[in-house]
Amino acid sequence: MLFCLLLAVAGGLFTLVAVPGQAADPPAPAPVLIVQPGDTLWDIATRLSGSRGRDATMEEIRRLNHLDGYSVDAGQRLTLPRRAEAG
Repeated sequence: MLFCLLLAVAGGLFTLVAVPGQAADPPAPAPVLIVQPGDTLWDIATRLSGSRGRDATMEEIRRLNHLDGYSVDAGQRLTLPRRAEAG
């Protein structure tokens, strides 16, 4: 009886050790937008703002891209807030 109990416990421990854990899915890469000729940070934030608001979106874009000012250049890659979709 004791032998069966020990065998069951050992089998359970082996199962726990042998089964690999499931890691969380890696986060999706942040969306990126390529600035087009004529685009301004104001325009980009307006297109992406949704319910969050343009000003808050613009400040988050500045923070994510380490921008000191409010100007962007055509061809520049901007990392966007995760909840924003480039349009």
